[in-house]
Amino acid sequence: QVQLVESGGGLVQPGGSLRLSCAASRSGFSFNVMGWYRQAPGKERELVAAISSGGTTTYRDSVKGRFTIYRDNAKNTMYLQMNSLKPEDTAVYYCKGVVAALSLEVWGQGTLVTVSS
Repeated sequence: QVQLVESGGGLVQPGGSLRLSCAASRSGFSFNVMGWYRQAPGKERELVAAISSGGTTTYRDSVKGRFTIYRDNAKNTMYLQMNSLKPEDTAVYYCKGVVAALSLEVWGQGTLVTVSS
């Protein structure tokens, strides 16, 4: 069974940057759509950005121009470059992938991003 493992979260000051990574735990699987979600305390989980296997991307309005999603299919790894971070970006960030051959959704365990001075 394949798992997704996130890394790169942490504490950053407003205006700062972080890069999140999401890597598959084993090879032999390919993913169709992959995405980054986040959940702030007391709020529902929301889609931040998504990317298809061909590289087509979509973003929620509040992060457009600040966040960039990209992936390395050869490494089965997805990234989220986050710039100009704001306190309202504070949340646990989760990655999700859909295994191509199985149409199976796989979630990572989450990584905490805290934007605070």
